[in-house]
Amino acid sequence: MTAHPASAAPVTPARVRTGGPKGDGDAPQYLEHVLGWVLVVVIAMLVTRLGLL
Repeated sequence: MTAHPASAAPVTPARVRTGGPKGDGDAPQYLEHVLGWVLVVVIAMLVTRLGLL
């Protein structure tokens, strides 16, 4: 006989929070979205001004 039953259910580990977005409301999400696009535009302007593309 074995010490472990064959029909034991697998144990799923608890999820660890990594400090990502929590979804507290829509206002911060819109602000984050707009700031992300502003960053994309600024990087694109920098790349074109430096002649890297």
